[in-house]
Amino acid sequence: MAAILTSLRNTIIAGFILSLVPFYLYYSGGYAHPEFAKFLLRWLHVLSGVMWIGILWYFNFVQIPNMPNIPDDQKPAIGKVIAPAALWWFRWGAMATLLTGLILAHLNGYLADAMSLGLNLKEPALAITLIGIGMWLGIIMFINVWFVIWPAQQKALGMVEADADEKAACARRAMLFSRTNTLLSIPMLFCMVGAQNLYGG
Repeated sequence: MAAILTSLRNTIIAGFILSLVPFYLYYSGGYAHPEFAKFLLRWLHVLSGVMWIGILWYFNFVQIPNMPNIPDDQKPAIGKVIAPAALWWFRWGAMATLLTGLILAHLNGYLADAMSLGLNLKEPALAITLIGIGMWLGIIMFINVWFVIWPAQQKALGMVEADADEKAACARRAMLFSRTNTLLSIPMLFCMVGAQNLYGG
């Protein structure tokens, strides 16, 4: 067991293998439902979202508030090692979340309706409106990650050449947009979960 848990790769592989148990139970019971492929895509969407929002909240609840408390001689470890690694999973988690979400909406036939917030429908559909609001909030957050936070962090962390003033400005910009995404993540998650549970979307 220690050989599994002391290796992140082995831990993740074991997690996916363990997931095959309920998968086997599902199929062995004769429940070969045609919607199961969509469920798997939704599962990947949730896994990706946990990675993305989990790291977003790590930055905002743990790293940013505690940076002033870290001695100056220890801060390079954060900027040179931990932050770049976290940002890699952060931005690609955002990419995977967006793509799986859009594909899932398309396969379920509500992509266009959700993107228009249900305004194109003859009858009101609150589930579609909710999921649409959640999708637009997620898209705004994705844009912030890839086109504001990541470019700013590259300069702030010294991955891209910049003078001291520009680094400081970029660090502040990245923080503010990361904080904006934290704000948006709360109603975004409410809309996503609400569409599924309050209105059965």
